[in-house]
Amino acid sequence: MQSWLKISLLLCLFGFFRELRPSEPFVTEYLAGDWKNLTTEQIYQDVYPFGTYAVLAQLVIVFLITDLLRYKPIIVLSSIAGIILFSFLLWTHTLFELQLAQLFFGFFTAAEVAYYTYIYANVDRERYQLVTGHTRAAILGGKFLGGVIAQLLVSTESLSFRGLHFISLSTQVISLPISLLLPSVPRSLYFYSVKTHQKETKAVEEFTTDAVAPKFSLSNAGRLLWYHLVSSYTNPVVLLWSSWWALGICGQIQVISYIQFLWKELAPEYQSNYNGGVEAAATLLGAIGAILAGMLNSNSNRNRYMLLNSICVGVLGGLLLITACVDSLWLAYVSYVIFCAVFFFTITVAAAIVAENLVDDSFGLIFGINMLVALVLQTILTIVVLTDTGFGLPPKTQYIVYGSYFIVLGAVFLLLQLLLRACSKKSPAINAS
Repeated sequence: MQSWLKISLLLCLFGFFRELRPSEPFVTEYLAGDWKNLTTEQIYQDVYPFGTYAVLAQLVIVFLITDLLRYKPIIVLSSIAGIILFSFLLWTHTLFELQLAQLFFGFFTAAEVAYYTYIYANVDRERYQLVTGHTRAAILGGKFLGGVIAQLLVSTESLSFRGLHFISLSTQVISLPISLLLPSVPRSLYFYSVKTHQKETKAVEEFTTDAVAPKFSLSNAGRLLWYHLVSSYTNPVVLLWSSWWALGICGQIQVISYIQFLWKELAPEYQSNYNGGVEAAATLLGAIGAILAGMLNSNSNRNRYMLLNSICVGVLGGLLLITACVDSLWLAYVSYVIFCAVFFFTITVAAAIVAENLVDDSFGLIFGINMLVALVLQTILTIVVLTDTGFGLPPKTQYIVYGSYFIVLGAVFLLLQLLLRACSKKSPAINAS
């Protein structure tokens, strides 16, 4: 077996078991149930927001040290963090202990940056698209199967919500030896890259990472980081679509993080026992949406797709408003599934356009910064909407805010697109004068 294929298969196995967490669709029901001494309001206002802060704080740290430590140690640590996280969820009861668990959740989530970028440091550029497809399919496969298993076990009353957490703990334990089997990365993009050629281009030196004996260099890392930042964010296309990507991800994370509270409110007299099937369907349709978007030649028609994305974002806002205003749990389920399908279509288009306009090897840096911006915005949104420091809104009112957020986002980018078109039509006349 070729080396790159072995690495890809190992990483896919790791990603599959990492995401195979049947407890996820019912974690709110579990935490607010008889197994803990906590109310739904405490989980809603004091536990989940703490997780948001933990992810943001640790993403900055993980983002800085992933390249320095050359990926694999972060992946291994993420498995350990997952084991500790689910151990906390299974065997702790107090509010403080659950808040402490969110610290490990923060690292577990932030470490995704190492998973997504590890493969690019270990395979040749011509196989990037292929191995990206492998790893994405593994993640979606794990999430989909997790939802299906959860729904089957809950519907047949074969396992309790707490029992689902034992399965999630087991899959994290399985992922640990797989992570240890991953080959070490001999080089990194920034801190261990070696300059194999130099040429002057307006005071910018270009560096490559194709070297036989990489050595640590802080000065080279700083210059290459600065070059990638300047060349990327001074590109109007990258700046515009990165802004759209960060704002969209901010809203989506908030929606999926608190949707179970809304479902629970819509079904107060009985438990929302179909969350697993809904999450499985949302993952499947989201994957289909992403695949359809991947088939488009979005970069050559980016003006048209900005218009399409703006309309789609308005649809997302409408779906969330429907979810917030109805009293039917099933209608809320259907709206959520459609939301995921449309969102993953639009976000894939945005990601593709950003990636196609970046300089070589800056994907991890730029998307990492975009994610950091999204999480900063999400943290602000969490403080304003959820906590007692802000408005402390109940779930239904909260989703009215999120729906309005997406509608305003779509309107702003639609207006921006119209202004850009108007300016482009006027520019020839201006030049002629």
